[in-house]
Amino acid sequence: MLHLRVIAPPDQSSAVADLLGADPGVTHLVVLPGAARQPRGDLILCDVVRERADAVLDGLQRLGVEARGGIAADDVEMTLSAAADRAAEEAPGSGADAVVWDEVAAKTGEQTELSGTYLVLIVVATMIAGIGVLLDQPILIVGAMVVGPEFGPLAALCVALLRRDPGVVGRSVQALVVGFLAAMSATVLSTWALTAAGLVDRDMLLAARPLTDFIWRPDALSWVVGLLAGVAGMLSLTSKKSGSLVGVLISVTTVPAAANAAVAVAYGVWHEATGSALQLVINLCAIVLAGLATLAVQQVWWWSVARRVRRRARRAAAAG
Repeated sequence: MLHLRVIAPPDQSSAVADLLGADPGVTHLVVLPGAARQPRGDLILCDVVRERADAVLDGLQRLGVEARGGIAADDVEMTLSAAADRAAEEAPGSGADAVVWDEVAAKTGEQTELSGTYLVLIVVATMIAGIGVLLDQPILIVGAMVVGPEFGPLAALCVALLRRDPGVVGRSVQALVVGFLAAMSATVLSTWALTAAGLVDRDMLLAARPLTDFIWRPDALSWVVGLLAGVAGMLSLTSKKSGSLVGVLISVTTVPAAANAAVAVAYGVWHEATGSALQLVINLCAIVLAGLATLAVQQVWWWSVARRVRRRARRAAAAG
C-alpha cells in the first residue's frame, strides 16, 4: 500500500475527501481541517492499495490539488487492518504488478542528474572492468557491474520516451553520453599509467581470453541479452523487485564493453575497439527498446484494468 498525505485548499477539501472516500482501494481516510500551514489548507491522510494508486493520483491531479496544495506518497511496509484487507480484495489486479506512473517518473527523474557521484561511479566501474579485461578475470567484470550506475539514466530514458518528456530524455542522454565518454577516457589514461608502471601490457589484450573475449564480439545474442536486460530492468523498476540486482544485469551489457573499447584504444587495437563499441551501442539500443516496449505493455494492461473498474462502478450505480 501507499500512504498519501494531501494538503488541500479549503475550497477543494470536500471534493478531495469525496474522491478518496468513493474509491474502493482507499482506506484509513482522515481529514484534519486547517491543520496545514505551508501551504495553508486541510490535511487529508489515507492509505491506498498500489493497484488503485495511479488512478487516485490522477484524480487528485485533475482536481488541481498540486497547484495550490501538495501530494506526497510513502510506501507502507506493514498494515494490520481488516479495512485494508477489504480494500485490497475490492481493487482489481495484483499489487505486485501495479504500476504507479507518478512514482516511476519521480524515481527515474532523480537519476538523470549528471552528478559528481554518478561520474565517479561509472569511471571506477569502467576502470575495474578494464583491468578485468586484461587479466581475463570475470570476477573483476562482475565487480565492475555492481558499481556501474547507468541503470538509472537508462530507465529514465525509457520512461521519458513513453511519457513524451523531452526534458528528461535530454538529461538522460546527456548523463549516458558524458558518463561513458568520461569513463572511457579515464580508462584509456589508467591503462597507459598501468602500462608505464609495468603492471599490464599490450600482449595481455592480444592473448587468448576465453572468459571475456565475448565482450568485443557482437552477434545476435548481443541483441537477445540486451532485450532481456531491458525487460528485467523495467519490471524491476515498476514492481520494486530486486532493483539493485537487476542493475547488475543491465551493467553486464554496457560497462564491460565500454571498458574493452577503452583498453583497445589505449593499445591501438582498432578492430577490438570497434567491436566493443558496436557491442555497447547494440546493447544500449536493445535495452531501451525492450524497456520501452515493456512499459507500453504495462500501460495498456492497466488502462484495460481501469476500464473494467469504471464499467463495474457504472453497473453497480445503475443497479443501486
